[in-house]
Amino acid sequence: MAEIVLFHHALGLTQGVVALADDLRAAGHVVHTPDLFAGRTFETLDQGVRYAQEIGFGEVIQRGARAVDGLGAGLVYAGLSLGVLPAQYLAQTRPGARGAIFLHACLPRSEFGPAWPKDLPAQIHAMDADPFFVGDGDIEAAKALAGESTDVRLFLYPGDAHIFSDRSLPVYDPAAAAVLERRLLAFLADR
Repeated sequence: MAEIVLFHHALGLTQGVVALADDLRAAGHVVHTPDLFAGRTFETLDQGVRYAQEIGFGEVIQRGARAVDGLGAGLVYAGLSLGVLPAQYLAQTRPGARGAIFLHACLPRSEFGPAWPKDLPAQIHAMDADPFFVGDGDIEAAKALAGESTDVRLFLYPGDAHIFSDRSLPVYDPAAAAVLERRLLAFLADR
């Protein structure tokens, strides 16, 4: 059983994020879903990203860091898109991380430190033609991270949807999301 902190994407803590957390709980894991937007949700990614820019991406990361205050060190940090910011920050900087899961985004490792933590396993999942993942350079960051560490795996799915794992969104891809979830559960079984 793993203890996971799952950070939502720029649309906020949607029903799809909650459903993913519930699936992980049903598999026996403890899952925390902090609301970095204090109850706000958005209809479009542009609106959500604009809000994140208004409060500041550094504040998004700090809200994530405050959300784990009082939790033990042996956590798996997971994030969807924007939620990868606090997930990757915590995985790289908070001692004792058991794993990291980056869905639909990845930052350069150097963003949060000189090296990826030794023996920290991670999975990165995205679609191979996602305009955000590919166009914003996340794919290069993900490939570099996977190339630097044998403990980091990159999974690319055919398609161009950004947050394809959120079943409350029109871009939800049930087939790809099912494969992603099976891979997550296998990864978490070892944490």
